[in-house]
Amino acid sequence: MKNCLVAQSGGPTSVINASAVGLYLANKENGHFDKVLAGLNGIEGVLREDFFDMSELSDEEVELLRTTPSAGLGSCRYKLKDSTVNKEEYEKLFDIFSRHSIDSFFYIGGNDSQDTVKKLSAYAKENGFDVRINGIPKTVDNDLMVIDHTPGFGSAAKYIATIVLESYLDSLVYTNNGIFIVETMGRDAGWLAASACLARYNGRQCADFILLPEVPFDEAAFAAKVKETFDKKNHVYIVASEGVKYPNGEFLAATKAQSHDSFGHAQLGGAGNAIKAIIEANGITKRIKVLELSVLQRCAFHAVSEIDLEESGKLGKTALELAAAGETGKVAILVRESDDPYKVTFTSTDASNIANKVKYFPAEWVTPDGFNIREEALSYFVPLAGKLPEYRVIHKYHNM
Repeated sequence: MKNCLVAQSGGPTSVINASAVGLYLANKENGHFDKVLAGLNGIEGVLREDFFDMSELSDEEVELLRTTPSAGLGSCRYKLKDSTVNKEEYEKLFDIFSRHSIDSFFYIGGNDSQDTVKKLSAYAKENGFDVRINGIPKTVDNDLMVIDHTPGFGSAAKYIATIVLESYLDSLVYTNNGIFIVETMGRDAGWLAASACLARYNGRQCADFILLPEVPFDEAAFAAKVKETFDKKNHVYIVASEGVKYPNGEFLAATKAQSHDSFGHAQLGGAGNAIKAIIEANGITKRIKVLELSVLQRCAFHAVSEIDLEESGKLGKTALELAAAGETGKVAILVRESDDPYKVTFTSTDASNIANKVKYFPAEWVTPDGFNIREEALSYFVPLAGKLPEYRVIHKYHNM
């Protein structure tokens, strides 16, 4: 008997389950493995031998899993130590693989999870274990190197752009409007905040400011420009990443980061309120609303991007094909060939090219003042999010 094992790690996305299902359906079609086992709650569940045979699911349940947000297999935030530090854990894992006839292990996750793929595949090779270890990418943050974009990002971008558009219109309904601030996820990279550039009304971008972690935050310049914009329009719309930093590297939300996740990352949240405090301290206005999108960005399947859902499944299939070809230590990826018509190629890269690395938002797509996104970025975002809703109001304030 020859089985494979798939597990999920890190933060969920709207389409993470489509990758597991894509892998399962591809195997059902070609029969490369006798069973596809799901490791529940990531590497922690694997260490507990907490497995589920996916063949026990009916066709209807498989389809339902494919279109369910959150990590349907359960997730974890478990940082696998180096084998020189905790060899016993590696020995236990490969003993489990042997006893359950696991020929291949697939790990769905971001750069920390692909570090696990890198470590396990290297350990297998060094110690003569005939087990293939490969990765399937996911993260709403879109910060994985090499891959054009990550599964989960397109749906998050569509959700953010839709919320920005709708809340922008909501923020303009009065004759005396104030300042509206939306805070997105994005600790190190600003892709999510930048996707707000998709939100447009009458052909114009809704956000007056889009603030990214990659651009050092100049508080004085920001306050001056917000005042200028508010004096002109009696309204300002701001989108800010949770990871916006001062030039010294300190997070605006640092005072709110009272805890860390088990990967050691500061759990941020509060950049929006920090910006509100700056605006108030500069006497611009007291009429300020802050909306923190939080986990809604990664679980809003009602706003799923169809291309995101489709590509997530195809990456699961690609990973299965890698293992069937004897590959190990790889991550299934996609490479963009063109924007219009949109076209990608599915291929792979070494896990070492992704593990513990961050892909930052391109500096050339940021306006010279650092407070917004250039029009050139739209061709990257548009195919990923798909069509956004269109609206019409008749009051005059949207013309400001």
